[in-house]
Amino acid sequence: MLDFRPITPKDKALYAPYLSIGHKRGCEFSFANLCLWGFQQATIFENHMVLFSQFYGLTVYPFPLGKGDKKPVLDAIMADAKKRGIPCHITGLDADAKQTLETLYPGMFHYHCSPGAFDYVYDIHDLADLKGRKYHRKRNHYNRFRETYPQCSAAPLSGENLPLVREMIDTWYETKLRENPDADFQMEQDALYKALEQYQALDMDGLVLRSEGQVLAFTLGSQMNEDTFDVHFEKARPEADGAYAAINCEFAQYIRSKYPHILYLDREEDMGIEGLRKAKQSYYPHHQIEKCRAVLLNN
Repeated sequence: MLDFRPITPKDKALYAPYLSIGHKRGCEFSFANLCLWGFQQATIFENHMVLFSQFYGLTVYPFPLGKGDKKPVLDAIMADAKKRGIPCHITGLDADAKQTLETLYPGMFHYHCSPGAFDYVYDIHDLADLKGRKYHRKRNHYNRFRETYPQCSAAPLSGENLPLVREMIDTWYETKLRENPDADFQMEQDALYKALEQYQALDMDGLVLRSEGQVLAFTLGSQMNEDTFDVHFEKARPEADGAYAAINCEFAQYIRSKYPHILYLDREEDMGIEGLRKAKQSYYPHHQIEKCRAVLLNN
């Protein structure tokens, strides 16, 4: 079997060269997400980064990252799945990766492409400036928020405001679970609290909106590649009208100012949740990263 090892923040220098290849990969190939979500492992094999990921009881192999011949790497992945006695699922396939897989193994995989797994990618200037007719409602939400909370200030996530952010998050999850006791936030909670513990080690940037000592909203993300920044988490107090619009806009401005080379914000997937889909579509994405999952037939 392949010699997989857990991924930790200390591994960034090892894996960063592989993760930075190409620009069409989705958020599952963000180093921070690999460290934070589920149980994920990796190894270097034949000059490729090979991943082994477990979520909600499902084990998958994200498409290997690297330059050169993919066949020996994919052969090793299929052999690894067979030795483990698990189905071979290869995820994170963009159009090029899907074509590669089908060319190398014609008719051997079934492909499933779900829009709920597509990333929403935005022009950073659109979200920072909210210009034009199509952003009229968003500007109104943002302006109402500023009128309601004139003392609100924005500051980077830091050791000083971290305890208040944790307090706000605790309240947010408690409220959501009271509203829907059957909701499952466990994996997200684990990832978010881990992110707050390790945000410096993972080179993450966060922004906090505060008014009169209370955190109204916060967001946290990391650079995915040379022109794209990934927004991993965004939470706002539900009673603070316009807080989501405000943190979205303020964070885009903050990232644009701190990293002038960043052109896009990847706000990740909607997971097939209708309300989340409408919210993401309402900001008019520049494009989406379409990804598929391949399942080896007769495995």
